[in-house]
Amino acid sequence: MPQTIIRGYKALLAEANARVEALTPQQAAQRLADGASVLVDVRDPRELEREGTIPGAFHCPRGMLEFWIDPESPYFKPVFAEDKAFIFLCAGGWRSALSAATAMEMGLKPVMHVAGGFKAWKEAGAPVGRK
Repeated sequence: MPQTIIRGYKALLAEANARVEALTPQQAAQRLADGASVLVDVRDPRELEREGTIPGAFHCPRGMLEFWIDPESPYFKPVFAEDKAFIFLCAGGWRSALSAATAMEMGLKPVMHVAGGFKAWKEAGAPVGRK
């Protein structure tokens, strides 16, 4: 018998989007240009190879996020200790919203995400590189 899901992904996304500020690609690019923000790309490495990268973005696979943020983790990445805003991005805006909400729960702030993700970033004509 299949297990009943109490809170599905739609509920989790709605909760995340209610708590996390969503930026347009233009707003995110503007924030990155001032040097006070870090763009955290949570896409899978295969997505980066297939679709391209964003110059200057910090790549953190979604599966490692909690471990890379926590200073007590053996996998901690110092970028998450910087006094900067963190802007999360994925392919379409779902994983980035969930990632940003998780980062907030872990104490990271300020935290935002790019609505529409990498797809919207490319469509807006923002810079894209190759891995």
